[in-house]
Amino acid sequence: MVHTRNEPHSTTPSTTPATVRAFAASSPTSGFAATTIRRRAPLPNDVQIEILYCGICHSDLHQARNEWVNAMPTTYPCVPGHEIVGRVTRVGRDVKKHKEGDLVAVGCLVASCGTCPGCHDGQEQFCDGPATFTYNAPDVHLGGVTYGGYSESVVVDERFVLRVDKRLNPAAAAPLVCAGITTYSPLRHWNVRKGQKVGIVGLGGLGHMGVKFSHAFGARTVVITTSAHKAQDAQRLGADEVIVSKNAAEMQKHAGSFDFILDTVSAVHDLNALFQLLKKDGTLTIVGAPGEPVPVGVFDLIFRRRSFAGSLIGGIKETQEMLDFCAEHGIAADVEVLPVRQVNEAYERLVKGDVKYRFVLDMAELKSGAKR
Repeated sequence: MVHTRNEPHSTTPSTTPATVRAFAASSPTSGFAATTIRRRAPLPNDVQIEILYCGICHSDLHQARNEWVNAMPTTYPCVPGHEIVGRVTRVGRDVKKHKEGDLVAVGCLVASCGTCPGCHDGQEQFCDGPATFTYNAPDVHLGGVTYGGYSESVVVDERFVLRVDKRLNPAAAAPLVCAGITTYSPLRHWNVRKGQKVGIVGLGGLGHMGVKFSHAFGARTVVITTSAHKAQDAQRLGADEVIVSKNAAEMQKHAGSFDFILDTVSAVHDLNALFQLLKKDGTLTIVGAPGEPVPVGVFDLIFRRRSFAGSLIGGIKETQEMLDFCAEHGIAADVEVLPVRQVNEAYERLVKGDVKYRFVLDMAELKSGAKR
């Protein structure tokens, strides 16, 4: 069902940056508060989008609290959000792919160099530039850093704006452009298919999407979790079986039997126990991002020619492919929608794991200047 509360509107072209409402963290411990930020006036190739919904990714929490200080230090004020669904309100004169009124999405990227090998291959996430992330990246237009989707609107180059099919619920579609593509891309890259046994480690925002995609691709899908109580929900999402990783006997029973394992856990955990589950030539790909180095025992890899890999979101072409696949197969994220003023409560619950399986912020209140 397509969200229709906000109708497109035309505005007089301007080169003056606009001031829009947003929710920002001013320090690692401050929480979020209502504020205003600047957005550039649309350039000839730009699309201006009124944000309807924005998902909360676990990486938002890491960034807002500066927990990746060694790899991706946070610049404050920080406005997170890279799971954006909204409606186009204005397009630049050279825009060809989108028009006013279209339902669209913006994921983790808003720019790339366009000339390096990664960009030429349609894998802008690996841009040598490097790519410009949707928030907390250098803003070449206004200076400072980019601001994300916990805001009223955003202006993005049309190359990084994605179509959202009318068959998708807009709120449930928002997490697809991060949690969705983060799991879809490695499953596609390593050719997960019918006849294979595939493990999904963790059943959270990423993991629940991994289960849905692996099932849709025809693989025998097994959830590997520390929480026995998640078994019923895992099966509802499409899992054929559940392994409780704390149970040594269960783990041993499945040793050497997996073709592919997708690890979605962002906390430090035992990778070596997972390596032992792989067949000869099996692959474990990690998409969770622990904040600390994780010990790896190489003997579990070299004695059965197993592979350990990583994967980062996906390129724009593949993300559009994923969105279209979801529309065709009725796949979307399981979400709990909250008004944007409850963002701090959402973060507190996220830390406790109290969400099934993705929080999505409704931006409606920003139109009336909601304060918190």
